[in-house]
Amino acid sequence: MFSHVMIGANNIEESKKFYDAILGELGIKPGVIDPKGRCFYFTETGVLGLSVPIDGEPASHGNGSTLGFNVSDTAQGDAWHAAGVANGGTTCEDAPGVRDGGDMGDMYLAYLRDPAGNKICALLRMG
Repeated sequence: MFSHVMIGANNIEESKKFYDAILGELGIKPGVIDPKGRCFYFTETGVLGLSVPIDGEPASHGNGSTLGFNVSDTAQGDAWHAAGVANGGTTCEDAPGVRDGGDMGDMYLAYLRDPAGNKICALLRMG
């Protein structure tokens, strides 16, 4: 459905360190800095970009926005979360774990805020 997602960052190197760590836990190669100073992560299904806002204003997180990443199992989700906390992220929401998803079924969720305050999540649908 999506070709790419671009999120704001106030410090590209700080954000790159964070995303290199959490995405590395998902088997994604470190980000590549382009000539404009943006950082990109490439997969077969899409691209994640980090950019200082082009309007010159500080990056800010969207209230109510969450960017979710699939994980293969709960151990990978726990490692993803730990890598984020160890590399400048902060935990938010409840602790990582399985939650009752009602009609959508149980799911494992782990939430973080990246160095710019963007809310991100690791998710595994339990079936």
